[in-house]
Amino acid sequence: MPKIFRVVDLFAGCGGLTEGLRKTGRYDPVGAVEVDPAAAATYAENFGSKHIRPEGIAEWLDAGHAPEADVVVGGPPCQGFSNLGKRLDDDPRNELWREYWRALTLIKPKVFVVENVGRFLRSAQYQQMKAAAGSGELRDYELREDVVVAAAFGSSQIRRRAIVIGTHRDLKPIDIPVSHLNRAKWKTVAEALADVPRFVPEERKSLPSGSKTYWGKKIPGPFASRSLHITRHYEEISRQRFKAIPAGGNRFDLPDHLKSPCWLKHTTGAADVMGRLRWDRPSVTIRTEFFKPEKGRYLHPTEDRALTHYEAAKLQGFDDDFVWCGNKLQIARQIGNAVPVELARAIGQHVADALDEQM
Repeated sequence: MPKIFRVVDLFAGCGGLTEGLRKTGRYDPVGAVEVDPAAAATYAENFGSKHIRPEGIAEWLDAGHAPEADVVVGGPPCQGFSNLGKRLDDDPRNELWREYWRALTLIKPKVFVVENVGRFLRSAQYQQMKAAAGSGELRDYELREDVVVAAAFGSSQIRRRAIVIGTHRDLKPIDIPVSHLNRAKWKTVAEALADVPRFVPEERKSLPSGSKTYWGKKIPGPFASRSLHITRHYEEISRQRFKAIPAGGNRFDLPDHLKSPCWLKHTTGAADVMGRLRWDRPSVTIRTEFFKPEKGRYLHPTEDRALTHYEAAKLQGFDDDFVWCGNKLQIARQIGNAVPVELARAIGQHVADALDEQM
């Protein structure tokens, strides 16, 4: 019988990492922390409420809530490192990784996994973390790091993520997994959305009714993924633009009378703005505003609308029976911030296999 490893999920969000680990059948979640109450409620509905705490990680650690565990996983907020935005090294959100560091010194896992945007590996903060692993507070761990593409591990999206695996020096260091999935076999949008109805009635714009109280707060939900196949109100100019964009096209394909003034002035630049996804390729990275075509290539491959929450969740690898809590914006943020489930599963299986060889 395979060994089951206790895992703690820090900055857990809706639980994308935990969902991937659960699918391996090799992990038992024993602790999780998430400051956003709606995301914490989503986690609680899918993985149990006894071990999730809806609070900041510093508060969680100060209160002594960190349990013993074999593996610690987590993706500290990445906005300060992202290629989107100002990328400030002094962004206060970057400092939350230090709390991850503190958690490691308290929990003392055999292995830890950090997931973040690729730029994290070039940040001053990560260089400090490497130094700490050399002779500082993390000297008991040896690090391995690389940037991976989620599609190469079974996900239906091109999402580049930095992965750091820290292994206790009592064990042989665990390297970053290498995918042998040929690019021609990457999962496409068509495969991911094969069982999703393409047509969404115009009147279906709202979440189902219902709410539940979590930790003294009333939060909408829980809603199964399949119930999130909802659209939004579009102005007539938006409808005309969507209709004019061909398969695989973008804002550059619009006739001048449908372009905004700024698009008329800028004839080069981001080709994903107002772009259509392609059936025969993986999707672009699903971000928190996937419901806004002006934010990226988020138009449905054939329908004249943006992705629904259900479609975005499917592209992130969540099953139909995964449930969500929060309003439309909160759920969209949970979906966009999640680690693709297939990538999390591949990493989890890789770590479990490596531990099996040494324990």
